[in-house]
Amino acid sequence: MEEKVLSKKQNGMLMLILIVISYPLAFLALMIYWNISVLFMPVSIILVLWLALGWLLCFGLKVVKPQEALVLTLFGKYYGTLKDAGFYYVNPFCIAVNPAAKTKLSQSGDVSDVEVAQVKSGTQVPVMPKKHISLKVMTLSNSRQKINDCLGNPIEISIAVMWRIVDTAKAVFTVDNYKEYLSLQCDSALRNIVRIYPYDVAPNVDTTGDGIADEGSLRGSSELVAQRIKEEIQSKVADAGIEILDARITYLAYAPEIAAVMLQRQQASAIIDARKMIVDGAVGMVEMALDRLNEKQTVVLDEERKAAMVSNLLVVLCGNKDAQPIVNSGSLY
Repeated sequence: MEEKVLSKKQNGMLMLILIVISYPLAFLALMIYWNISVLFMPVSIILVLWLALGWLLCFGLKVVKPQEALVLTLFGKYYGTLKDAGFYYVNPFCIAVNPAAKTKLSQSGDVSDVEVAQVKSGTQVPVMPKKHISLKVMTLSNSRQKINDCLGNPIEISIAVMWRIVDTAKAVFTVDNYKEYLSLQCDSALRNIVRIYPYDVAPNVDTTGDGIADEGSLRGSSELVAQRIKEEIQSKVADAGIEILDARITYLAYAPEIAAVMLQRQQASAIIDARKMIVDGAVGMVEMALDRLNEKQTVVLDEERKAAMVSNLLVVLCGNKDAQPIVNSGSLY
């Protein structure tokens, strides 16, 4: 279904003025006919009908704010969409349609100021849902999901999706509820993409689908993962007249049941890396010390004494605590 924008209907003010002026004129004309005792003339009947039913024309007055749209149907058929801000007059029998008017998601624009005031005051006053469709950029923040990565590790992840409606006819008539449809597609796309990546860099894992192992991961390639999630969502919601502007990962962590174990694993890996660096530095310092002693012939050591010196230096340099010096006042040998 193609969107039909009603841009030549901005004559609401003129119609409002005509309706307001016509009522006192009709009442005055009816009084004149009443005084001349011609009550049953056709003109009098028309005046009475106008006074009784003329107010129905006010239903054709529509106000559209900036960045809002109003999708109208007439007797079950698509009549058109009001997208530009203004005061319109359309067929009074047109009905505004917004199937997602009552849907409340964790996103911007779904909670009005009146509802916020009611929550703060503790009152429960029913609020009529708006039939206007927002064309603004909306931010959808779905709840955290527990998903297994490509290694089978359960993780918790959530995303924020920036989106807007670009085709109101498709959004209203193609899907049953475009907000719920978008939310469901966000969850599905998130699961499809997360299952491709490991949480951390892992060996022999292909995340690009080219058959070559790479270093892609959820934690280290967040920008690439977010871009793939955005493209996945866009491919699903294009038929619903929705454009995905951006997608960002807002929360990423191991699931609670394995978080402690993975933390110990990370700590052990960090300790091993630190020890390796310390040992490499200590060996280099020992080699430098022996080379300097040999160059200047300060002390001539045999192989046994060199081994003892190397052992002592490594103990001092690689130890967790500061070494306690011992002064040897006797012979070296």
